[in-house]
Amino acid sequence: MTSTPRWTLRTEHTSYTVRLSPDGPWAELDAWGPLGVEDGPSALDWSRRTHFITPADAAPAEYIPQGLRPFTGADLVASRPGAERGVWWEFAGAEEGVGTGEGVGAGEGAQTLRLTFTDEVLGLRTVLCYATVPGTDVVLRWTELTATGTGELRLDRIDSAAVNVPVTGTPVLTHLTGQWSQEFQHTRLELARGTFTIGSGQGVPGHAHAPWLAVQGEDGPGAYGVALDWPGNWHLTAEAEPGAGLRIRAGRVPHEQAVFLAPGETLTTPRLACAFSAGGLDGLSRVWHRYERRLAGDRLHRTRKVLYNSWEATGFDVDEAGQLELARAAADIGAELFVVDDGWFTGRADDTGGLGDWYPDPEAFPHGFGRFVDEVRALGMDFGLWVEPEAVSPGSRLHAEHPDWVYRIEGRPSRLVRNQLLLDLGRTDVQDFVIATLDRLLTEYDIGYLKWDMNRPPTERGRPGAHPADHLDLDARHVAGYLRVLDHLRTAHPDVTVEGCAGGGARVEHATLARTDVVWPSDNTAPLDRLSIQYGFLHAHAPHVMSSWVTDAPGIFDPRPRSLAFRFVSAMCGVLGIGADLRAWTAEQRAEAAGWIARYKDVREVIHHGETRLLGAPGDATCGVQFDAPDGRRTVVAALSTGRLDGAPLLPGRPDRLRLRGLDPAARYHDRATDTTYGGAHLLHHGLPFQWSAGHDAEMVVLTRQGSEGAYVSQHGR
Repeated sequence: MTSTPRWTLRTEHTSYTVRLSPDGPWAELDAWGPLGVEDGPSALDWSRRTHFITPADAAPAEYIPQGLRPFTGADLVASRPGAERGVWWEFAGAEEGVGTGEGVGAGEGAQTLRLTFTDEVLGLRTVLCYATVPGTDVVLRWTELTATGTGELRLDRIDSAAVNVPVTGTPVLTHLTGQWSQEFQHTRLELARGTFTIGSGQGVPGHAHAPWLAVQGEDGPGAYGVALDWPGNWHLTAEAEPGAGLRIRAGRVPHEQAVFLAPGETLTTPRLACAFSAGGLDGLSRVWHRYERRLAGDRLHRTRKVLYNSWEATGFDVDEAGQLELARAAADIGAELFVVDDGWFTGRADDTGGLGDWYPDPEAFPHGFGRFVDEVRALGMDFGLWVEPEAVSPGSRLHAEHPDWVYRIEGRPSRLVRNQLLLDLGRTDVQDFVIATLDRLLTEYDIGYLKWDMNRPPTERGRPGAHPADHLDLDARHVAGYLRVLDHLRTAHPDVTVEGCAGGGARVEHATLARTDVVWPSDNTAPLDRLSIQYGFLHAHAPHVMSSWVTDAPGIFDPRPRSLAFRFVSAMCGVLGIGADLRAWTAEQRAEAAGWIARYKDVREVIHHGETRLLGAPGDATCGVQFDAPDGRRTVVAALSTGRLDGAPLLPGRPDRLRLRGLDPAARYHDRATDTTYGGAHLLHHGLPFQWSAGHDAEMVVLTRQGSEGAYVSQHGR
């Protein structure tokens, strides 16, 4: 008897095994989990008895077309235009290798696998692509589709991959949901049977759902996860299938609902990152963090400077004198970067004008914008600028000169969102304009930081003058244009730090993170609201990409007041920024802020490069985040009081505690500020004590592992 071909991809701690199905011409998952899980019969084997469905409908298929799989959810739907839909392919060969992985994030030394299937009748070659990411537990998956016949092909569904999750019992799904100002809400549901779908048709991932999903079962603490690197329309669909299997389909969703392939043309789908951790959701978060540090490449070692952004202080009322006053105050408290947000360019008195005409307003900067930038830099700070390259105001000079550059449908009204229109960034001439504009700004002025915003989705998404037969695939073209501009910025201006933003956190995914340095998770900076946003964000994304500000903003969803210390400790769990109107702060508040900023500078390398552990949740009375230095010498704990007090000292009470994780139980850890030494076992079992009160609701504790404390100064403060 001939054995079924199997291929195993190995990551740092996991393995992923694929085999050819014994039931038909498709690949299916054999094993996925910790290293060695592939050594034995597949846990996904099934009885192979079906009634009213086919074996392909019940198989844990890696990727299978409609035709072979008629009932339970195909990953590819293709046809000749005007003909019946369906693909019936045959296996054509496998290719294993070690290389770059042919994609962003894989890198040198990646283990690769390519499985090829062909349908000679239809004229379609499909290649299932796999690549490990060295130094992580991530396997990248994508698909290449080539029209091999003489006629055009219509593709109605082009998923990147299907992921079979080998859990038993009822799967528990964790996803990140929300809305504008309430992004990344950590949400869980059980999917015993049926279909669960999330996605976006807004031209960006959107505020409502992140392109990320985690799955756990009833049989253990391990967690599986997927994340799609696509900054356009997308979907993730989880299906609880016959035989108690859970299968996730993921991919981009064309705006036109179909993509057409000309003879000889190849379409490559977005990458889908797949990960497993035996440490549950918390361990899975660290897998994603390591992957995003890998995506950053050499830019990871660029210090994330403490930022001051003037938007919340001045809004559109931007002028040289007011900005310099804020810059001096920011420099005094220790800020290292001053960013002028919206309102610096001509015609921008409010949100009704100016977008597209990216020239500094001479009335706001009468001595010249270059001199203003130099004065900010003379204070010892870097300088940054806000732009919204994809947007245009109807009354701008750009729109008057190029009305055909915006998305619109002939004969239909163009709706304004936030009083603006959206440029068709899929056009090469629009891309060239944006590149030339950014090059001019970054060359004429000494700008070291660029905040790229996007504040409206496409609505009337058409291209004037285009013929339906052109099959434009506008969403994919816009994404390609966006990535082309970002790639140009990285190449032409490698020392400029780029922040990604889209009305808050509407465009946060791996394609953007591979090309930016930080992202803006939400426009909501209120303390308890933001805590919930950051809790969800850190499950999927790393602290070094999370821009977090201290402001005076009141809560929208949880208005309970919190101290300035609380705002700082929470913001210090990412890349610290300040957005409050410092002119309104008292001398005492500025002095407190300066102290927190100094503490942050001492520990930010641990926060941005270490291992992160989420301690509790925002719904707990005490929660926090633990950061362990890569060398294990320091542990930083950000602790926050979110709930009711226990009545002490009026009534008997004990301190709240946060149990730490991942420490050496045999080691000893010293807090120099209180001159307290803890055994590792004590911190793991009992935790750190915190005595909260009405005026004391946050602490940051720095523990030094004994024997290495001479290299660092620990701090412990309110």
